[in-house]
Amino acid sequence: MTSVRAVLIDIDGVLTVSWRPLPGAVAALRAIREAGLGVVLVTNTTSRTRASISATLADAGFPVSAEEILTAPAATAAHLAGSRCLLLNSGDVGDDLEGITLVGNGEVGEGEAEDAEEEGAVPDVVLVGGAGPEFGYEALNRAFGCLQRGARLVAMHRNLYWRTDAGLQLDAGAFIAGLEAAAGTEAEVTGKPAPAFFEAALGRLGVGAREALMIGDDVESDVLAAQRLGVTGVLVRTGKFLPEALDRASGRPDHVLDSFADLPGLLGLG
Repeated sequence: MTSVRAVLIDIDGVLTVSWRPLPGAVAALRAIREAGLGVVLVTNTTSRTRASISATLADAGFPVSAEEILTAPAATAAHLAGSRCLLLNSGDVGDDLEGITLVGNGEVGEGEAEDAEEEGAVPDVVLVGGAGPEFGYEALNRAFGCLQRGARLVAMHRNLYWRTDAGLQLDAGAFIAGLEAAAGTEAEVTGKPAPAFFEAALGRLGVGAREALMIGDDVESDVLAAQRLGVTGVLVRTGKFLPEALDRASGRPDHVLDSFADLPGLLGLG
């Protein structure tokens, strides 16, 4: 694969699970760097900032900096700059949401909606990140109320689940589907699989789609979404990979590997 000049790499389920390195992942990333290939880590993770992610990965031995990480929150901030948002998310990513004003979080309930609207606190956008304990009835009903009053629904991603060391865990996609159905709206997605997200990563690398490879554990959001832009797609059988998900996918990956550790071999790096 001599035409490949850069690699887009998902983190969770590809390099790590529960932020612990998968076997051979550190060595594989070092081999890719030593070959002179450009690298951007592209992640829908919404529980940590880029600085926190890079520090955690560096501690685990991965050669990566914060500037080489593109997160869904960072892409969302660029897309929604100047907006007033009600944020529903598990984790603190405020530092990566520069330019967005968070309003009403934890304060605007059903009985307070009218007063909040008069004070300018009713948001332009209901912004949904990653799921966790914060996704209870009160929070979801608050979001539903804002959507009824005209707020846009924007999702950093719509993943249904992800893998941790405790197994598969429910993610925000299931709740987004419920909000869409209840409010009669459709969420706008800013992270993977949005084309703009991948295009931003390619722009950082300064390469065209045909010169890049995307490796991930989600056949639809990671791999096939990138392939639709002309990027070579590689699916790994780690993380949240399920054989049945591959069987029912909307297309076929260009390549399927057992793990990220096999990527240097695919690229002919020895």
